[in-house]
Amino acid sequence: MLGYLILLFTVVPVVELALLIKVGQYIGVGYTLGIVIFTGIAGAYLAKKQGFLTLRKIEKDINQGRMPTGELFDGVLILSSGILLLTPGFITDLIGFMGLVPWTRNLLKGWLKEKIRGMIDQGKVITITSFKPLD
Repeated sequence: MLGYLILLFTVVPVVELALLIKVGQYIGVGYTLGIVIFTGIAGAYLAKKQGFLTLRKIEKDINQGRMPTGELFDGVLILSSGILLLTPGFITDLIGFMGLVPWTRNLLKGWLKEKIRGMIDQGKVITITSFKPLD
């Protein structure tokens, strides 16, 4: 896990910075900054819109007495995607937009569920269930 964090906080920003510099040299600083600002604004708008839609689905499921597990995964992915889109860079923007588009989000959600299921099977995650015993 430590290796992933080191990768996340060191290598990804360096690659993003190098990519921003290269794109800036190719199309110009103004256009590059415009793209970064546009993706931040578009990402915030899409995250807000998708977030409210997901909240409505959660409310609907709860009102019908169902556990909104899929929608909760959607909410986590939408929040994470919004944060990625507010971070300057092309790679983080690409991943962020993937989390906001419903059909690619479903792919990410399936991968995330399998990853968590594998961690539970290996004993890396402890699950605690609370229930009322039947009388």
